[in-house]
Amino acid sequence: MDQFRTELILKDFPFQISHRDASLFIGSCFTDHIGSKMQNAGFRTELNPFGVVYNPSSVKKSLEILIENRDFTGEDLHFFNDRWFSFYHHSSFSSQDKKACLHDINSGISRASGFLKDASFLFITFGTARVYKHKESGEVVSNCHKLPAATFSRELLSVEEIVKDYDEFFIRLKQFNPNLKIIFTVSPVRHWKDGAIGNQLSKSVLLLAVHRLVEKYRDVHYFPSYEIMMDDLRDYRFYTDDMIHISTVAVNYIWGKFKNAFFDQKTCEIIGKVEKIKKALDHRPFDRKAKAHQLFLKNIRHDIEEMEKEFSFLDFRKEKEFLFKQSVL
Repeated sequence: MDQFRTELILKDFPFQISHRDASLFIGSCFTDHIGSKMQNAGFRTELNPFGVVYNPSSVKKSLEILIENRDFTGEDLHFFNDRWFSFYHHSSFSSQDKKACLHDINSGISRASGFLKDASFLFITFGTARVYKHKESGEVVSNCHKLPAATFSRELLSVEEIVKDYDEFFIRLKQFNPNLKIIFTVSPVRHWKDGAIGNQLSKSVLLLAVHRLVEKYRDVHYFPSYEIMMDDLRDYRFYTDDMIHISTVAVNYIWGKFKNAFFDQKTCEIIGKVEKIKKALDHRPFDRKAKAHQLFLKNIRHDIEEMEKEFSFLDFRKEKEFLFKQSVL
């Protein structure tokens, strides 16, 4: 026997993604992994405008806020441990300064709302079917911000609740952006605080709900990141030291499957060229002002200009700004 693993072979999707397309990624921390890969590969990508969001109810609420292009006010914020925060946002948006908190929240919503309106693809990653409800308001929160546990009640969503929520939400989403295609994933990162049985129960609810939505809607699809990790890699070698989160090797393997599923050969060639430029920009010299390094930067600038001539849809503004700041010649 020369086969020691079961490789998951993906079926072809009825579409492909190119650098001309815009994609919004929202959901659990696995979204950050693949979304960051997309950004580094030169795609137009908006990544988690509310920060990491784990459960289906909070993902839906976040997207509704983007559709409404809602403007948050001071009444939407809460104060605890000397910081202002929103229950709809990750703690990275919190601040000791109330105005700064509101500015970060509202600028992110405004930017992402316009992005979603014109996006071709929406990637949604569910992490858990368990939600925390704020007892005082009855609202499901995206983040508890380390408030006392007694502030919240904890519930497990049902398959029927998730499907019903998204049945209603998809109507609004399609009105907002009729051309949008939706790709669901279920995060392979385990929620170990639920225990082994609790985690599997939660993931099972998510998988059943997602597949019911895929069966119901033509423009809703599923990318099996969960199955790639659980049934293809299937080994603790592919986890980080905590044995819960997935390793860089695993992320790169899933990214390879992702590329094969969604990109054609021409797109992969562009990815290779973009990644080569970005890798070169990561180089840190001993002497930034040295002529050799400045010549190195000049060559990178030339490569970017050639790429822009050949592929006018690529955006190298950040890279060119970095080169401008590094240049001394």
